[in-house]
Amino acid sequence: MKNNKFLDLLTSVDVLNTLNGGISEPQLSYHRHEHAREIRLYVPGIAIEEVRVEVHNNTLSIFYFIPVTANGEMIQMPQLIYSKVIPYYIDISKINSHGEANELVVMLPYNKLAKGYHRQIKLDED
Repeated sequence: MKNNKFLDLLTSVDVLNTLNGGISEPQLSYHRHEHAREIRLYVPGIAIEEVRVEVHNNTLSIFYFIPVTANGEMIQMPQLIYSKVIPYYIDISKINSHGEANELVVMLPYNKLAKGYHRQIKLDED
């Protein structure tokens, strides 16, 4: 029974791509600044308010939902745009996003490790 639901879901996604002209191609650009990295995103036909930015287990994910009908029920299918592990030199707690014109801007500020880490380790003598 579960296999049939999965096949129905795949069929719905295939039909969605065929009938609705496919999925909008996201436009991503990356920029480095002195104090942060920046991800800029534009998805034609998708309002920036519909795009979600989440951090889960040190992975930054950017996605939006596409409504799909499966087995007569409407479900929200995530369309993943970006998913990468956050580097150690990014301050995860200060990641933020905002809109500029038609773009979503995600700021990834550097932490103190961005300039490197150095420490001399002395030999323990017992």
